[in-house]
Amino acid sequence: MLVYLALAVAILGEVTATVSLKLSEGFSKPIPSAVVVVGYVIAFGALSKVLQLGMPIGAAYAIWCAFGIAAVAGVGVVLFKEPLNATTVAGLLLVVLGVVAIEMGGRAGA
Repeated sequence: MLVYLALAVAILGEVTATVSLKLSEGFSKPIPSAVVVVGYVIAFGALSKVLQLGMPIGAAYAIWCAFGIAAVAGVGVVLFKEPLNATTVAGLLLVVLGVVAIEMGGRAGA
């Protein structure tokens, strides 16, 4: 259970940092810029803990990326009024299906 909590922290840190990249306007705004740095330190620190706790690197990175991509896309739609169309939704579904395939492949080899 701790491994999934650490993974959630890693994802939250990465999403916060990535959204703050947009808000920092090219690192010209100090507070969002600081959030970028802190967010990525938290993200990579927590991801490191996930790996230390034994989650396979392929699975950890795939889940981290997929959730991050979906969350950042959602934030983009909600906060920044970025478009969401069928092609975008299909791409997000392909990312999720890719993570499922990686998870299933990892379990089959175990």
